[in-house]
Amino acid sequence: MSGNLFVISAPSGAGKTSLVHALLNINPQIDLSISFTTRAPRPGETDGKDYHFVSRETFLAMAERGEFLESAEVYGNLYGTSQAWISQRNTQGRDVLLEIDWQGAAQVRRLFPACISIFILPPSMEALEQRLKWRGKDNEEVIAKRLAAVHGDVAHVAEFDYVIINDNLNQALRELDAVVLSTKLRCTSQLTRHQKLINQLQHPE
Repeated sequence: MSGNLFVISAPSGAGKTSLVHALLNINPQIDLSISFTTRAPRPGETDGKDYHFVSRETFLAMAERGEFLESAEVYGNLYGTSQAWISQRNTQGRDVLLEIDWQGAAQVRRLFPACISIFILPPSMEALEQRLKWRGKDNEEVIAKRLAAVHGDVAHVAEFDYVIINDNLNQALRELDAVVLSTKLRCTSQLTRHQKLINQLQHPE
């Protein structure tokens, strides 16, 4: 049975990464896709765990060979998702989660119309600005660019299947996990997963 493909997008600072890591902690049945990127590692980031850090030349060569399911340029850096890895995990019946921006999500939806897409929103613009400042990863100029990009990001919210407002992490996590659970309980999934049981119930000896 093929696994599900979940796509999660959000404006920068909405808490998407924290929410994704919290979901993976409570749901070991989901594999997180590790993106390739040309940006430099931030303090504490590990190659192969947070991202696959590659040179721009290497990234462009991979793109030329058609190795990416989706790719995009964000704030001058390139990001891409390995198509072969996604297909392999799904074929093995594993659910895969992509943490990508709306541009990448649009590309994935064109290739995998059955993917489940989720958009994470902050509770307010003020809360978003505070989060960007508190995490201490960017200078004021970069923060200003990220805030300016929010309107463009949110303009694509209606393209997604689900929307979660991340005001409280625990509540947002419950809602995200509910989306994952409901997907597993869809009739088509259950008919495949429990075919033997259903056949027995339909045709008792």
